Amino acid sequence: MYTLGEIIKTKKPHVCGSNEWKIVRIGADIKLECCECGRVIMLSSYELDKRIKK
Repeated sequence: MYTLGEIIKTKKPHVCGSNEWKIVRIGADIKLECCECGRVIMLSSYELDKRIKK
């Protein structure tokens, strides 16, 4: 489904203006790093599925 290092785009942009995120870690939760500012967040795969552009 998701792979490490993959760049994904979300529907809504981050506060910094970027909507591209890099997948850093995969497990029970998925860790994402903003490609613009470097902020790191963790989301469940269910939440990520709702926020990702299809």
